[in-house]
Amino acid sequence: MCLGIPMQVLEVAAGFAWCEGRLGRKGIDMRLVGDQPLGTWVLVFIDAAREVLDEEEAQRISGALDALAAAMAGEAVDDALFPDLAGREPMLPEHLRGQK
Repeated sequence: MCLGIPMQVLEVAAGFAWCEGRLGRKGIDMRLVGDQPLGTWVLVFIDAAREVLDEEEAQRISGALDALAAAMAGEAVDDALFPDLAGREPMLPEHLRGQK
């Protein structure tokens, strides 16, 4: 499984930034998203920023990663960490639903 990790830009150089997130402080390749201002949240995969995030989306992803870590540790998972899934019935993708 491949996971993107939200990280916040702390220092900037051309095509590169020092970012901090749940994995600590790391040097991140910014060439796919372009140079970003300090404080910007980016989604990082294999030490490269893949997408610019707003703070709300970064927190939502971080919460989902917290829930995943809890589930992997055999702990109870708080539904609030998956607000888009909690309190609703699962839905099949449209292509798997019966013809009408």
